[in-house]
Amino acid sequence: MHLNVINLGVLSLLLPVLSVSANEQSTDVDSTESIEKITVMGRAQTFYRESSTSVGAKVETDIMDLPQSVQVLNEQLIVDQAAREITDLYRSIAGVSTYSYSGVTFRGFRDDSNVFYDGVRGDPFSGFGVPQLFNIERVEVLKGPAAALYGGGEPGGMINYVSKKPSFVQDTEVTLTTGDNDRMGGSIDSKGGLTDSIAYRLGGFYEQKDSFRNNADSENTELTGGLLFQLDDDTALTTTIDYIKQDLGGNRLRGVPVDDDGNFLVDPSYNANEKSDYQNLEATILQADLQHHFSDELSVNTTVRYLDNERVQGYHESQSWVDVNGDGKANIDDKTIKREYRKQYRANQEVSVTSDFIYRLDTGIEQTLLFGADYHHVNSDYDYWRARYEADGVANLNIFDLNYGESDPADYTLTDQNRDGEKTERMGFYAQDQINLTDNWLLLVGLRYDHFNDYDKESGFEFSDDHVSPRAGVVYKYSSETSFYVNYSESFNPTSIGDQEDTSADGGLAPEMGEQVELGIKNQWFNGSMMTTLAVYQINKKDVAMNNPADTGNDDGIPALVSLGEVESKGLEFTLVGDITPNWTVMANYAYNDARVTQGDIGDTYADGSNFVNAPRHQAGLWTRYDIDSLNSAIALGADYVSEQMSADAQRVKPYTVFDMSWTTTWQDTQFQLNVKNLFDKEYAVSGFSERNGHFPGALREVVLQVSHHF
Repeated sequence: MHLNVINLGVLSLLLPVLSVSANEQSTDVDSTESIEKITVMGRAQTFYRESSTSVGAKVETDIMDLPQSVQVLNEQLIVDQAAREITDLYRSIAGVSTYSYSGVTFRGFRDDSNVFYDGVRGDPFSGFGVPQLFNIERVEVLKGPAAALYGGGEPGGMINYVSKKPSFVQDTEVTLTTGDNDRMGGSIDSKGGLTDSIAYRLGGFYEQKDSFRNNADSENTELTGGLLFQLDDDTALTTTIDYIKQDLGGNRLRGVPVDDDGNFLVDPSYNANEKSDYQNLEATILQADLQHHFSDELSVNTTVRYLDNERVQGYHESQSWVDVNGDGKANIDDKTIKREYRKQYRANQEVSVTSDFIYRLDTGIEQTLLFGADYHHVNSDYDYWRARYEADGVANLNIFDLNYGESDPADYTLTDQNRDGEKTERMGFYAQDQINLTDNWLLLVGLRYDHFNDYDKESGFEFSDDHVSPRAGVVYKYSSETSFYVNYSESFNPTSIGDQEDTSADGGLAPEMGEQVELGIKNQWFNGSMMTTLAVYQINKKDVAMNNPADTGNDDGIPALVSLGEVESKGLEFTLVGDITPNWTVMANYAYNDARVTQGDIGDTYADGSNFVNAPRHQAGLWTRYDIDSLNSAIALGADYVSEQMSADAQRVKPYTVFDMSWTTTWQDTQFQLNVKNLFDKEYAVSGFSERNGHFPGALREVVLQVSHHF
């Protein structure tokens, strides 16, 4: 990324960094006036419960004081579940289920991109990768619209990954992993102090394994490091570098064909891809975070994140059934599908800058003021070649009698699809006030202005938009153990540049806008060792863009997309997390959601009153662990239930329940952990896709053994 990308808006965000440096050179800091720093060592009050988070206010806040539902999945939970990627944790997030790849259904709405790292944009797995968790300390989830703090996105919620950082606490952990599907891997993670004012962290992860899907395997490598500079009592600079390499064979994975009742037509191991297909990703991330306290009342936090990633893939895509009967009515009885081969190159260079000023004052009424700005620039490249059907050399595939290997991509006739990429810019300015009106009444109000600018590099088409997003919430603290809250928040999501260009002659597409009202109650139990949250909400999303069934192709004068109208999502969520006894801990959730089209009539799938795609009515998740001190061991049991869903082509996705368990023991400072996922080897689909691509199958039984040792 060249320096000319960073415009005056970015330089204005960096002014706090420059001013801090200048102040430190010209002013002697009185050590008696500096802020006292205290390091607390030891585990939290409970295994899985976190009492505070910054995801809901950009200021570290007690969860009981937030007028919105949040969840924090900490490192202990990630380790206990042997979670390698974010999809392993969806069971623990109320109101979240799988849509496709790492995309989720979030309170009824599909969301593929509302992802942040350390509070800023810049996802190294953007596209079709699934975020890995080796370098993640905890996962924070904010429910409902987040536009007032984080800008454009879907109204269901957002996910923030908090990465591991350097620390003065000396520790080195080595882990070796094995399991079925030829799983093999290991990791090392080391941190500690180099001097009294400099700390480090170095880490490395590698794992390879086969898949239960035909022709598929994976190889993941991650190398990470960082330095923490404690410049003085009031100033800390944290720098990190992260290198990611992901090689996936037999990808990009699609679904397994089903009938209209959701029954797999073939074994879930089916894959339309050949053994030679691939999806490879390589990414480098540089990040710097500067925190400075001007005084006890005023502080600033500025984060700069640079991302460079490349993704290359070649894969076979199912299209339609071959009319082998010659009756002009191709159907599943014909057994054979047409395929096309897609070869694609994608690359992103991204710069994100976020600067937050926090001012705490007490003039009889305690207030915490937040003033901030952020900037995100993406320069993407995109090349796309395609070969279609037997005419271009791509052999058909008999799904019942698999005939892999009958054609070679090296012999295909590839046609350039004339793609180039795009440039996008996002800039936002926001303000927020947390006010303690009395000991019992808390008020949170916020407002954000966003400006968007998108540019298509191939056609030269440019599109801009802006929006103001408000947010307000009230908390009533009935007691120290009980809080009631209500909030109103909005979302704003402009349509992609490609879709805008296609419909520009018809006036373009209005931005998708959402409004939410949420009421809830939070309770602490057993002297604060356990917490429950009960929330009810209604989200109305307007001007939803969907495929136009009247469109007959390019240059037909008919827009490919139309604004569907409105979708309404109403629901209830319950979460419970904490220790029932000193030896028994639990994380459990239940979610009810009813997402329906309320305005618009586009085919059977999107008719008025129809259920929204891949939006289950009921979900429940459980993970509970019991420690047996006399044996230096712990056992854990997990369960994941998702009710019936409907695919994009109105095919039923059957409900499922999957169970997991684990056993952990310690011997002479070495920990042994055995996890069994999908304990009863359940055959199921996590979500639906299209009729030609089928449903996404859930993984069959997996056994994972980990051995870890701390030095």
